[in-house]
Amino acid sequence: MSTIDLIVNFFKQGGAFLYPIAAVFAIGLGVAVERFIYLTRVSFGNRRLWAELSPLIQAGNFRKAMEVAERTDSALSTIMRYGMSRVATAQRRDDVEKAMEESLIEVIPHLEKRTHYLATLANIGMLMGLLGTVIGLIQAFAAVAAVNPAEKASMLSASISVAMNNTALGLGLAITLLLCHMYLETKTTELVDSLEVASIKFLNTVVEHRTRSPQTVTSAAQAASARPGVAAGAPEAPARGAARA
Repeated sequence: MSTIDLIVNFFKQGGAFLYPIAAVFAIGLGVAVERFIYLTRVSFGNRRLWAELSPLIQAGNFRKAMEVAERTDSALSTIMRYGMSRVATAQRRDDVEKAMEESLIEVIPHLEKRTHYLATLANIGMLMGLLGTVIGLIQAFAAVAAVNPAEKASMLSASISVAMNNTALGLGLAITLLLCHMYLETKTTELVDSLEVASIKFLNTVVEHRTRSPQTVTSAAQAASARPGVAAGAPEAPARGAARA
């Protein structure tokens, strides 16, 4: 018997409750696949962007770094644009750090979006499987009470088969979706940690360059923040007269 025949027989013997459980399973797998693709793309984009930005930031070339960051829409580019636009006006490290924390608050919800649905769908699917099991057992004992003694064994075995199929699919759904949830949560945490590490490296580099040549860093940062396309919500660069003052 082929795999397709086994699946068809499983659903035939499982009763009507197997179909809504299978629908929940399909929705959960769809969410898991979409989140996996999105997080993988974001992770790859962040690594590629940091490989381009790191030498520019180390050299204090904020104008070129801003141009590179504006070419992508990755999570890291959003944070870097906030930070580089704030360097021009901030007098203290804490001011730049607060701007980058603000960008993290904006980025993190996009990384965590819909992942928590998997745990909810896992619980719903398991409870639906248990409900199908209970209903199957109720039907089993009700059918046994109304048939001839010779038919009781076959009726009871058929009804218990319905109940067990619901239990199996419900538990299989819950285990699969919870494993997907755990993996995606771990991947999201790693992404957030990498963004925080990149922010700290950027801040340390800015402080180091300011210690060496504060005028050069301020001028480069002002030129970078004055470019169009700075991240929405990021502080604007000061006016030319204010910069001379």
